[in-house]
Amino acid sequence: MPGAAPSSAFGIGQIDDVIHGRLRLGVMAYLANAEVADFNELKALLEVTQGNLSVQLRKLEDAGYVAIEKGYLGRKPRTRVRITPAGRKAFAVYLDALGKLIGPQG
Repeated sequence: MPGAAPSSAFGIGQIDDVIHGRLRLGVMAYLANAEVADFNELKALLEVTQGNLSVQLRKLEDAGYVAIEKGYLGRKPRTRVRITPAGRKAFAVYLDALGKLIGPQG
């Protein structure tokens, strides 16, 4: 298409499919501010089942965007999720790409 901006200027090519899923985006947005969250905290915040959250966290972990730490608090098992430096960078690129797609508002 003549005069069309390249996809990199438009931002669509920088939309990370791993982050773009609704639940994964919610996890990344929350962790971008909180740094770390308990599994149950994320489950309640995102209003999802344990199984669904586990699957979504695995996708983020496989991409290197979050680190999952399993341990105990007393005798109770505890799972904590932490954003990684790679995840923080990927989220910043994702937000920049969304900004390019949306364009100036106002």
